[in-house]
Amino acid sequence: MQISRSLLILSSLIAILALVASAGGVFWDGDGQSFEFTSLRGQTVEIYGRGLYKYDSMSIVTQAKAQDTITLVLAIPLLVAAIIWSGKGKLRGKLLHLGILSYFLYTYASYCFLSAYNPFFLLYVTLFSMSLFAFVLAFIQIDVQALPAHIHDLPRRGIVTFYFCVGVFLAFMWLGLTVPTIFDGSAPEALESYTTLVIQALDLGIIVPLAILTGLLLLQEKPWGYVLSAVILIKGLTLGTAVFAMAIAQIRAGENVSPVVAGIFGALALISTILSIVYLRKVEEPPTEQPQI
Repeated sequence: MQISRSLLILSSLIAILALVASAGGVFWDGDGQSFEFTSLRGQTVEIYGRGLYKYDSMSIVTQAKAQDTITLVLAIPLLVAAIIWSGKGKLRGKLLHLGILSYFLYTYASYCFLSAYNPFFLLYVTLFSMSLFAFVLAFIQIDVQALPAHIHDLPRRGIVTFYFCVGVFLAFMWLGLTVPTIFDGSAPEALESYTTLVIQALDLGIIVPLAILTGLLLLQEKPWGYVLSAVILIKGLTLGTAVFAMAIAQIRAGENVSPVVAGIFGALALISTILSIVYLRKVEEPPTEQPQI
C-alpha cells in the first residue's frame, strides 16, 4: 500500500510546529522572577515567573524544558526520518512513523491539559489534534493481518516480559502516589499548583493497559500485538529518554527526585531503544512495496 499524501503532509506540519513549540520552550525565558503561590489545597508552590512557562511551577518547568530538548534533538529528527522512509513505501518506515507519532500525541495532549495557559496554547491544541489524526492515518497505512508474516525471529518472550515490567512499574509508582491520599484526605505532593494529575491519568488510563494488552497479544502471536509493539517500543524510546532527562534536570536543580527512579527510567529508555532496533531489524520488506509517486 502506498503511503498517504495526507499523512506525509500532516506529519511534515507536525514536525515544523513541534520545532516552534519545543524551541520556544527551551529558549523563551524573558525577564521576571519566581514567586510563591498558595494552591487551593494550601500547598505553597514556587512559580517560575518568566518566559513561556511563566505561570508553571519550578518543577514542571524543569521537566518541560528537558522534554522540549529531547523533542528537538531526538523526536523531531526521528519523525523526519520516518516521513522520508515511509514516503518511499517502506514497511519499517511505516512502523517507525506510527510509533513516533504516538510520542507527539502523548506529549501535546499532556501540554494541552497540564501546562498553565500560555501564548502557545493554540499551538499545543493544533499539535495534539494533528498528531491524533496523523496517528489514525498511520494505522490505516499498515496491513495489520499481513504484518506477522513480515516479522521473523522476534524475541517475543523477552519483549513481552519488558511490556509487563513497564506496565507493573508505572501502575505501582502512580498508585503508590495516589491511593494513600484516598484514605487520609490529603493531596499528592506532585499536584503542586495544578488541579489534577494529568500524566498519571494518561499513564494509568492508557499506557499501563496498552502495555499489558500488547504483551498478551504478542505472546499469542496476534497481528495487533505486532502492530502495537511499534507504538510501545518507539514511544518508550522517546518518552523514556525524555523522562530520564527530566529526572536528571530535576536532580541538578536540587529537587527531591529519587536517583533510583531516575535510573529505572534510564534503563527503560535504553531497553526500549535496543528492542526498537531489534524489532525494526526483524521486519522484512514486502517485495510489492512501491514508493509514493
